[in-house]
Amino acid sequence: MSPVLLIMAILPGLLICWAVYRADKYEPEPFGPLALCFGLGAAITMPVILLEQQLIPMVGEIERDPMVTFLMAFGAIAPVEEIVKWLALIFGAFVWRFFNEPFDGIVYAVMIAMGFATVENLCYIDLYGQETALLRAFTAVPAHLVFAIPIGYYAGLAKFHPTERNHLLLRGLLVSILLHGTYDFLVLQNWTKWLSSIGALSIYLCLYYFGALMREHLENSPFRPKEEETGY
Repeated sequence: MSPVLLIMAILPGLLICWAVYRADKYEPEPFGPLALCFGLGAAITMPVILLEQQLIPMVGEIERDPMVTFLMAFGAIAPVEEIVKWLALIFGAFVWRFFNEPFDGIVYAVMIAMGFATVENLCYIDLYGQETALLRAFTAVPAHLVFAIPIGYYAGLAKFHPTERNHLLLRGLLVSILLHGTYDFLVLQNWTKWLSSIGALSIYLCLYYFGALMREHLENSPFRPKEEETGY
């Protein structure tokens, strides 16, 4: 892979990591845990791809049959990827002492997702080249950000509401699988380009909505200055 393609593969995920890190304005996470989560996301990518390669043939080849595409999206790709990323968060950052405010759930979930998306990007771009790099920079990589935010949002709630912990964690996982499956269904189908375009557009509509979820966790940060809370 050429240096240009390598940069194109890695840069989108790193930029998203930087943006989310900058958004964590009240008590930014240390670099070490962030890098560890990114590395954890990268480490799980190839096992996930190998597992998907075992499951997808059981579903069938992608054709113009909507049911086949639906099973591909919701029965193989979305649940496998999101469950593994969710497990990485729950058995990793969720138990760390650094996870000490609700917004940290989003931060660590995004770091795992971007590690995953970056390695996945390297695989695709190595096979398909520059055009794929440009396309994925504005579709697949931001999509993994969208899938990570609900997991992180509900993990942030679960961390500080122990009586509802399991319910909240599972809710985040299910929302993420639903979003991922719907996106994949729209972009994998090959009977109309309009649905693929809607799938890409939906990523940015979700990001607009999820901005409110991120602001909610920031406003509930125990590290938020009292002056901001009172308005003085």
